[in-house]
Amino acid sequence: MTNQPGFDPVFHGSEHRSYTASGESLAQYTAKTFGWMFLGLFVTFAASILLIGSGLIFNFLQLGYPGLLLLMLAEVGVVMFLSARIDRLSINAARGLFFAYAALNGFTFSSIFLVFDLSILLFVFGLTALYFGVLALYGFITKSDLSRLAPLLSIGLIFLAVCLLISMFLPISAFDRFICLAGLLLFMGFTAYDTQKIKHLYTMYEHDYVMSRKASIFAALQLYLDFINIFMYILRLVGNNDRD
Repeated sequence: MTNQPGFDPVFHGSEHRSYTASGESLAQYTAKTFGWMFLGLFVTFAASILLIGSGLIFNFLQLGYPGLLLLMLAEVGVVMFLSARIDRLSINAARGLFFAYAALNGFTFSSIFLVFDLSILLFVFGLTALYFGVLALYGFITKSDLSRLAPLLSIGLIFLAVCLLISMFLPISAFDRFICLAGLLLFMGFTAYDTQKIKHLYTMYEHDYVMSRKASIFAALQLYLDFINIFMYILRLVGNNDRD
């Protein structure tokens, strides 16, 4: 899950006005964006429990590789469609696609719940929340212009994708740990960057109520992906340690 949506306007650290067309302050707009992100995480968790409780996840796992490929294509398709048509979609359609993606991720997480003990998952979730929260806070309060990180983050994403591809043919535990650590650093950087980018979206669409709502949903999707990726890489590290 290393994909990042393509709708990513270039931003620079700048002064912002106090209120949007809806009368929201920056703090309120940011809080709502994180609220959507946490609702997305809740939908993923609820979908996972439903899939396990109903037994549908076992039917899905029987599909094997074709089922996993179909799931991956569906997830990528939703993200690409949302990023490509964010300016044309209605607010409700943008929200619907976001929650559709979160629900699709429930298939992935329900299979994880079948493999790992609940205590381990809670521990990893706590670590993820800690790392994510610290970096998000830094991204919100820092005066540094994190837009300078954009080229490095893009290169890092490509590098990580290549490493993940290589790991499919070289299942070496030390190399897998390197990938996990690199992934953690990368998405911690994305977390700070994406959080600061909310300020730019707030300023950019402060006089456009509809677009500001849709931009908030898209920012929530990016933060959701950051959180999920940090969780998955920490879980892989914990899984590697258990196997050693």
